[in-house]
This record gives sequence, C-alpha cells and structure tokens, in this order.
Amino acid sequence: MAEVKSHEFDQFLRNSTRLYRIFLIYGPDRGLVSERAGLIAAGTKVPADDPFAFVKLDVTDLHGNAGRLLDEAYAIGLFGGQRLIWLRGVANEKAVIEAVQALIDKPSEDCSLIIEAGDLKKGVGLRKIADGARSIASIPCYADDGRALNALVDAELAAENLRITPAARHLLLEFLGGDRIASRNEIQKLALYCRGLETVDEQHVFDIIGDASAISADDAVDAVLKGDKEGFLHETRKIITSKMSIFLVLQSCLRQLQLLDAMRAEMDEKNTQPAQIMQTQGRHLHFRRKPVIEALLKSWSAATIAREMNRVQSAILQTRQRQSLEESIALQTLLAVVLQASRKG
Repeated sequence: MAEVKSHEFDQFLRNSTRLYRIFLIYGPDRGLVSERAGLIAAGTKVPADDPFAFVKLDVTDLHGNAGRLLDEAYAIGLFGGQRLIWLRGVANEKAVIEAVQALIDKPSEDCSLIIEAGDLKKGVGLRKIADGARSIASIPCYADDGRALNALVDAELAAENLRITPAARHLLLEFLGGDRIASRNEIQKLALYCRGLETVDEQHVFDIIGDASAISADDAVDAVLKGDKEGFLHETRKIITSKMSIFLVLQSCLRQLQLLDAMRAEMDEKNTQPAQIMQTQGRHLHFRRKPVIEALLKSWSAATIAREMNRVQSAILQTRQRQSLEESIALQTLLAVVLQASRKG
C-alpha cells in the first residue's frame, strides 16, 4: 500500500497518480473524499463526457449484480484508450472487496478504479486489502486542521485578490471545518460578496456567513444532544425567525459529535469513566453543556456516536450540493439525532 498523507496529496497528484490503477479514498470528511476523487479523476485525462470510457457507479448499483464492477473493469473500450470507473458510497461491501482483490491479482491493463468510501477501520475489509497491496494508493481524508483551513482561506480569497484581517480570519475559522466542500463553499460565498474590495473584515463575515448568534446555536445544539424534542423545535423556530442559517446549528452539532467521538475513544482505550474524561478533554466545555456530554458518554457506544457523526457529515455535504433544500435537510437530520438521543436517554 502507498498511503498518501494529507500534506503529501498535492505532490502525489502532480507526480505519482500514473503509477497506480486503484485509488482508495476514504475518511470522515466526505467533502474532502469527494474533492480528492474528482481531482484524481481529472488527472487521468479520461473524458468525463464519454460514457464508453468514463463510468460512474454508486455502490447501490452493485446490489443484485455483484459482478458488475469486474465486468466494467475488464471491458474493452469501444474506441480503445484508457478507461475510468468511479465508485461512490462504499463501506465494506463484499462485492467491492472481492472485486478489488481480483483486480489486485489480475490488474486491468487499461482501466483505473477510484473508490470513494466512508470512515474505514484499519485492518478491516477494504483497508485490510489495501494495507497489503502495493498497487493501491490509499488516501485518508480527515477533517481539516487549523493549518489546512488557513491555507484554504488564503487560496480562495487570493483568487479574488482579497486580504482578510486577523479578527475576521479568527471569526471565519469558527464557522469552518468538518467538511472540505462545505468549508470551500462558505469561503467562496464570502469572496463573491467582497469582490472588488481590498480587505475582508469581521462585518463581512457576519453579513454573509450569518450572524454568529452563538447563544441561539448553542441552545439548539444542547437540545439536540439532550434529546429534547420540544426544546429543539422551540429553538429552531427562533433561529428560522431570526434569519440565522440552520446550517450553523448542523455544523456546531458536528463539532460536538467529533469531540464526543474522541472522548469515547479515549474512554474505551484507557478503560476510564466519563467523569475522568470530562476532566481532561472536557475542560473547555461550557458548564451548561458538560452534564449533557457526560450523559452521552455513559449512554452512547462508539458505534452510535460514529453513526450519528456520519449522519450529520453526510447532511452537511448534501446541503452544499443542494442548497435550495438546505433548511429541510438540516432540520430532518437534526431531528433524527434528537430522536436517537431521546431513546438513549
């Protein structure tokens, strides 16, 4: 396996993609997974508008037709030349695992395979196969850290010849993270709003990304995590009435779930109690939220947290892809988390 770390990806894209036929792109940041898959697809130079050379599949297309992926991989192009299969939505489906193993044993001479997957565990399924195969480029995609987000801000604003004040940057970064496509879209929206100016300031960030009404967002997130259905409906009505974007609640909820995931992992690894984890990783939490997080650590397993985190991440990506449905997608997703929390409670 050739594992491409986040800081190595740009160089890998420029110099090394031609050395591989299979690309496994996975991780919790679904936007970044999709973005990197698109860059690799573009780098193959296979025309995206040629249905005989460029095949896009969803993993559901393999249901009831497990051999389709191999049939496509070994098919001969009508006009010859290189071919590309782009497979999306993969977890650890048996049909995909078997097809990848077959392609390792008997590579296709003229076909490349890009696999978009979720957050795969090490040593299981596709990652287990990739770990032992030199012919697979494995590309993990985790949520952007501060350095990556700053680089993204600089790159998008530079395209519009914009600078940003330190205070505005700090405020902007509070709204970003969790999903690369969502973060990029927010910055592009800000850049478009400020086109023709020289500098982006705090007021511009407030104006275009939304009034950072932290109390309203925090109250809604607390209601979600507590499983308080009535409180959630009350807070979302206030948010919608105030014209604040419900997307901010979705994003804030994701951050709390990511923190919860890290805390639960440490709790399981060290076999400690929630109260002990709260004293280390939970020190910076607002005092009102601490009992909520501690209760979830007691009642939610690591698998439950991962499922809800993936649910919210998927919704964030959907809101960026279908912005006209942003409010509906966000509300439905948050309500689903509320119901899950209420059942566990």
